[in-house]
Amino acid sequence: MRASATIERPPLQVNVTHLRCRLCGETEPVSASHVCGMCFGPLEVAYDEHLADRRVSRAAIEAGPASLWRYQDLLPVLSDDPDLRVDLGTGWSPLRPAPRLAQRLGLGELWLKDDTRNPSGSFKDRVVTMALSAARAMDIDTIACASTGNLAGAVAAHAAAVGMLAYVFVPNTLEQAKIVGAAIYGANVVAVDGTYDDVNRLCAEVADRQGWGFVNVNLRAFYAEGSKTIGYEIAEQLGWEFPDHVVAPIASGAMFVKIRKAFGDLQRHGLVDGSIPRMSGAQATGCSPVATAFEAGTLDVVPQRPDTIARSLAIGNPADGYFALQVAAETDGVIGHVPDDEVVTGIRLLAETEGLFAETAGGVTVANLARFAADGRIGRDERVVAVISGNGYKTLDAVAPTVGPTFEVSPSLDDFQAQLAARSA
Repeated sequence: MRASATIERPPLQVNVTHLRCRLCGETEPVSASHVCGMCFGPLEVAYDEHLADRRVSRAAIEAGPASLWRYQDLLPVLSDDPDLRVDLGTGWSPLRPAPRLAQRLGLGELWLKDDTRNPSGSFKDRVVTMALSAARAMDIDTIACASTGNLAGAVAAHAAAVGMLAYVFVPNTLEQAKIVGAAIYGANVVAVDGTYDDVNRLCAEVADRQGWGFVNVNLRAFYAEGSKTIGYEIAEQLGWEFPDHVVAPIASGAMFVKIRKAFGDLQRHGLVDGSIPRMSGAQATGCSPVATAFEAGTLDVVPQRPDTIARSLAIGNPADGYFALQVAAETDGVIGHVPDDEVVTGIRLLAETEGLFAETAGGVTVANLARFAADGRIGRDERVVAVISGNGYKTLDAVAPTVGPTFEVSPSLDDFQAQLAARSA
C-alpha cells in the first residue's frame, strides 16, 4: 500500500535508550554487549516508546523507501547521521500468493514471504543491516560473524559496500557455494574444524580479545531486531492485517521470536487490529533441539550435534530456543521437524508448484508445512504465511543428485522425436 498524499518523513532520530536483560530485566548502557552483567542472560534493545508514539503511523511508513528502512522508527537508530546507516536495499521482499502449493497441501489461502530476493539472497541481510549500522554508530571498524553460510555472505557484502574490514568464521564443512559467496566480497573467511557451535564459541573468545564487532555475538541485541521487519512487511503487504498463521524456520530461534515481537509492535502502536497470529516453527530432524523440546512438553532445550543437509539451520545449541518455545505455546503454534529426504521433497515441491527455488531451510519450512496440513494442525480456513528465508542456488548440492537432464539425445530430430514418443507412451 502507498499513501495517496505526499508526506515528508522526519529525519532519523536516536531512539534507543538502553539495553535490557530479557530474563531479569536489569538495564545496561548502550554498547557492544550481549550478556547481562547481573544474571548473564541475553540483552535486547530498549526504545524510547514516547518518541515512537509520536512518529509511527501507517502514512509515515508508506511514505518510506521500498526497503526495511521504511520502519526506521521501530528499529534501533543509534545516530541521526544518515551516512552511518547501512542500506543495500534490503527488505520489502515479495509476499506471493501460492495457490498451486496450497492446493497440493490441502490448504486454503497460502502466501510465501520470499526473502530469496534480498541482496545476498537471504533474510540475513536484514539483521546485518541493523548490526553494521549500530557498529558504525559506535565507531567499530572491523566486523565479524559466526555463520552457517547465509550470514557470512550478508556480512561480507555489506562490509564491502561500506568499506569495513570483515572476518567470517564458518564450519569447514560448509557448502562451497556459501564459502565463495562470502569470499567474493573480499572478506577474510576463517574455516573452523568443528560444528557451528564450536565456531560460535571461538568467535565469543575472539570478540573479547580483538574488540571486533561480531554481529551475532556482541552486537546481537541490535542484529536480532532486523528480523522484526519480516513481520512488519507481512502485515503491511496484507493491507495492514495479520495472517492467521505464520510458519517459519528455526535455527537459533531469533527470527521466529522477532517476527512475533513485530506483530506485538504493530498492535501496540495501533497499526493493525486483530489477534496475534499463530506461530509455528520448522526444523530438520538432524538438528531439532527446539522441536524435540516442544514434543516433550518442556522449555528446556537440550543441545544436539547437527547431522542434516539443512546446514543453515544446523545450530545444535540455539540461543533463542527457550523463547521460541514460549512463542509457540503462547500463540497455540507447533514446532515440528522432518528428515532430510522430506527437505529435498519440499524444495522440489515449492519449485515445481510456485517457481520459487529455495535453499534447504525453505525445504524444511515447506516439508513441515505439509506435515502440519496433513495432521490437521493448520485449518483450511486459515490465512497462512510461510517464510522462505534463502535462495536455492546457495545449496545446489542438496538437490543435485535428484534432478538432471530429462532427455539425452544426439543432435537429431528423429532421435528426439523417438525419445519423446517413448516417454509419452
